[in-house]
Amino acid sequence: MSNNKLHINRLHLHFLLKQMIRISRFEERCVSLYNQEKIRGFLHLYNGEEAIAVGVMQALTDQDAILSTYREHGHALARGLSMNAIMAEMFGKASGCSGGRGGSMHLFDSSLRFYGGNAIVAGALPLAVGLALADKMQQRKTVICCFFGEGAVAEGEFHESLNLAKLWQLPILFVCENNLYAMGTAIEFEESNPKIHLKAASYGLSAQVVDGMNVIDVEAAAKLACSAIRNGAGPHFLECQTYRFRGHSMFDTQLYRNNAEIEQWKKKGPLTQLSHWLTGNHQIEPEELQAIESAVEKEIDEAVRSADAAEIEPVESLLKHVYKEVSHG
Repeated sequence: MSNNKLHINRLHLHFLLKQMIRISRFEERCVSLYNQEKIRGFLHLYNGEEAIAVGVMQALTDQDAILSTYREHGHALARGLSMNAIMAEMFGKASGCSGGRGGSMHLFDSSLRFYGGNAIVAGALPLAVGLALADKMQQRKTVICCFFGEGAVAEGEFHESLNLAKLWQLPILFVCENNLYAMGTAIEFEESNPKIHLKAASYGLSAQVVDGMNVIDVEAAAKLACSAIRNGAGPHFLECQTYRFRGHSMFDTQLYRNNAEIEQWKKKGPLTQLSHWLTGNHQIEPEELQAIESAVEKEIDEAVRSADAAEIEPVESLLKHVYKEVSHG
């Protein structure tokens, strides 16, 4: 477990591990709830990519902003959105973080400057440019963090956004979660140059590759990048190389990859790496690990109970927050 010149301690490592366990166990519970039809619609899970959300969030302040993709449960949990509010949103309940109107792909909390998941591939990139330009014009010393998958690199918004971000020296941290497959298409079949960080570098951004399965490396890289951004160095780009352990969505039959490949990646998964390092270096006791697991299980159980008991949005309020009043006449 590399520390990449990052000053860490035992308690911080335990915190990182718990955060990743919260995300992983939450996603696993969502699978069960989806099969019970408690959660409906699309569901994109984050298992395998936990180190990126948790590591990057350590570099951000409460004043910074986050934009995400439709695979955003991990980002939302790591940012500090209430698990109760997230689960209620997944259930389509009025107490959800988006009032039950967004579901899995549209978690949102403006009080935490978490400006949501986005169902459109690359849709968050131009939004990040707009938010960063606004913050810069208001002379706010913030970082706008934009998460996206490698599939977004094939979209025009990716190139337009990176170009403008560098042209205007905007305070953006672009985080590409490169899990090797855009839906079911392997990166070597969609990109003439699969080294995505080089595309960012071609626009003049400071860009680097990070082991997205190692939470310490992600945290270190994100802190260095954010420090440079806050000091006026302009946008930075991290290509976090990772792997999703489940399909693109719950409808994915995964015919494009085999089980042996998945199992090979699981051996170096974020939770496996950190827990093995902690255990091997006598930095965590079995009872401490069990206490973390028990606390997370209790938190998830409470979130499910709360979501089950919550009310759905009343019919009379369904026309709120729409672009145009609808006549009943």
